[in-house]
Amino acid sequence: MHNLVYLIGRLTDDPKLKKCKNNQDSLSINLAVQRSFKNEDGIYEVDYIKCELFNITALRTSEYCKKGDLVGIRGRLQTRRYEDNGETKYITEVVVDKVSFLASKKDNNNNEEELAE
Repeated sequence: MHNLVYLIGRLTDDPKLKKCKNNQDSLSINLAVQRSFKNEDGIYEVDYIKCELFNITALRTSEYCKKGDLVGIRGRLQTRRYEDNGETKYITEVVVDKVSFLASKKDNNNNEEELAE
């Protein structure tokens, strides 16, 4: 069985690195990923996908990326649940193991520098 996700999209916010309880680096990002087809109004819709990064991948992404940058990610889907006022809620997110810097929104060049593996 395989659980592998590849996405290309733009960061919706500047990355903010934080430390987990076990002292490892952690980063949560939202990736805006444009769909490959237009809706009935002729507009490409966008999906906003929550991604979690850890350790060196999180560190390098927070150092080199900012809001609007185009990145490629490879990871796996993960669903977790939590209780909120007695109600069970679920979150599906991508746990990222590799990030590739594709282009800055500002200079829009096509450098493909790998940030972390």
